[in-house]
Amino acid sequence: MSAGRLFPVEPAWAALMRDLGLRPADVLRRAGLPEDLLNRPQGGLGTPAYFRLWQALEAAVGDPLFPVRLIDALSTEVFSPPLFAALCSADLGQALQRLAQHKRLVAPMALDLQRRPDGRVIAQPRWLDAAVPPPLSLQISELAFLLRLGRLGTREPLRALQLSLPARPEALAGLEAWFGCRADIGGPTAIGFAAADVERPFLTASDAMWRAFEPELRRRLAELDERATVVERVRALLLEGLPAGQAGMDAIAARLAMSRRTLQRRLGEEGVSFQALVARTREELARHYLARTGHSHAEIAFLLGFQDAGSFFRAFHAWTGATPERWRREGLLR
Repeated sequence: MSAGRLFPVEPAWAALMRDLGLRPADVLRRAGLPEDLLNRPQGGLGTPAYFRLWQALEAAVGDPLFPVRLIDALSTEVFSPPLFAALCSADLGQALQRLAQHKRLVAPMALDLQRRPDGRVIAQPRWLDAAVPPPLSLQISELAFLLRLGRLGTREPLRALQLSLPARPEALAGLEAWFGCRADIGGPTAIGFAAADVERPFLTASDAMWRAFEPELRRRLAELDERATVVERVRALLLEGLPAGQAGMDAIAARLAMSRRTLQRRLGEEGVSFQALVARTREELARHYLARTGHSHAEIAFLLGFQDAGSFFRAFHAWTGATPERWRREGLLR
């Protein structure tokens, strides 16, 4: 990700850290970030720095139940405008839709929603520009926030209908008790809500407050999009689309609402070709998977969008001059 793409860091982070008994300057220092970051009017972080801040916060709290402890500490007083606007919704379903629209103003992520035929809603966070997975505790907290939002809005002890996590957390039993359901381990990060809970009215609903927030939120989204280069936007879509085989130029151009020719021209203006960007993204991901995971070469080939392991081997050798096996053996020393 380019260093130029930054996501806002709300001053409310400082209040939240204080509520957890922490000194914001200590947490920022632990993360290797400027101590005045939360006081800057235009403060922002790229995705890797955002992850470092979260890991520093987790280490400072030092509690296996940190993800839900943090969410329990949230109050409307520390909500940023996008989150407060969601609380003004008529019900949880509308709140989730508004969060999906504005989540990029709060964190380097998007929120994908699926409405099932029986009325259930499945919410799945998707991290933008992240070549490496986010900390597990951060993924859990994002799901916990959605449930906490429903509880705050309805003033009812809502439970998750389903919970899916990519790995087993340390305090699984405590987390399952907080969410109110068993967790499915090894799947995508997701939370499900029953139809009755999705439609349960929010006692905090306020059309007047939403009308006051909405124009400013639209303006901030437009500014965020203007700051994102085409290379960054394409790379984010490649990270998402490679495993699904949806990383061709036509597919990416369509998702950016551009023609193939316009996408080629815009990338050329930024000094890169589409093919080179695909290769660069694949190489970065390949190095990560080989060094940090136990995935087989066939699995890595699939995740990178190659048709077979042989194609992956040839491409990797062209990138690095080494076989995947040799790089996995020696890569951490490079």
